Amino acid sequence: MSKFVLQSGQFILVCCLAVLYMAGEGPGAWGLPLLSLLGVVALVLLCMEVQERRRLSRLADGLRDALKPNYRTRLLAKGSREWREVLFAVNEFIDRLEKMQMSARRSEAARKRLLSSISHDIRTPLTSIIGYVDAIQDGVGTTEEEKQKYLRILSDKSNALKSLINDLFTMAKLDADELVLTKKEIDLTEVLREVLIEQLPAANENSLELEIRIPEEPCLIYADAFSLMRIFGNIMKNALQYGGQGGIMGVELSVKNGFYEVMIWDRGQGMTGVELKHIFERSWRGDRARSMHSGGSGLGLTIAKALTEKNGGTIHASSLPGERTVFVVSFPVFEPDVS
Repeated sequence: MSKFVLQSGQFILVCCLAVLYMAGEGPGAWGLPLLSLLGVVALVLLCMEVQERRRLSRLADGLRDALKPNYRTRLLAKGSREWREVLFAVNEFIDRLEKMQMSARRSEAARKRLLSSISHDIRTPLTSIIGYVDAIQDGVGTTEEEKQKYLRILSDKSNALKSLINDLFTMAKLDADELVLTKKEIDLTEVLREVLIEQLPAANENSLELEIRIPEEPCLIYADAFSLMRIFGNIMKNALQYGGQGGIMGVELSVKNGFYEVMIWDRGQGMTGVELKHIFERSWRGDRARSMHSGGSGLGLTIAKALTEKNGGTIHASSLPGERTVFVVSFPVFEPDVS
């Protein structure tokens, strides 16, 4: 029986007794039963009040326990329907709080890894730059040829450092959701050709064959042009750096089930299952020494994934080590409004 019903009954009993006394009849034959029933109702209400206070106390204890780190607690839902609904809502709150705590711990761990990685990545080229500048100032490069060699090295190290800072800046804006996207109708084939032209010198330098299968007709999507250039540029750079020993890189564009799929593949050493699991995590690099040699920041694929999702697309990778590694980026086909 609900508390509301009992309180209503108590009110009715009091009203009945009041009517009897106001009529001047005294309690009469009905007085004692009514008073007894009123006492029972009052006692039941008192027990319910004590029970509710205990429940509230347990609820408070449970919420305090939920705030403790690494403490898993749930409240047993029993009692009235209203009370069960309250407990269900509290348990849902605890679930969300636990997920937020886990996410915060993962973010903190990722932040620490990122700071450790980036501090090393910045210090290494910066030390080289300072060393070569000091060498030139001290006249170590006695010939013009040696000086030009040092200047080329300085240029490479400076560009690598600039690229790293740009990646950090982009990642920070993505984390803060402050990266402004200007979405419009874009021909995906033109974007891919433009990115391929930018990567052509690096491909030629590494004697890498390009296998390109891009349709002649326009393939329209609705996205931000800068984001697309960054997405495909980062993936192709990754393929050139880590798949170059395979001697070939492929870029294919096709349409499947209302989506344009861009496949960028290579025949390098590939990735294991563990590496694939972490490939889009920030500052994760399967081969640290090779990454440092290539000047990678470890943020390229993380940025590519974040930008792809912000533009309504998806990205995933698969790999058969030593045979074929593929990155697939998909965007919905854009149908212009002709009305």
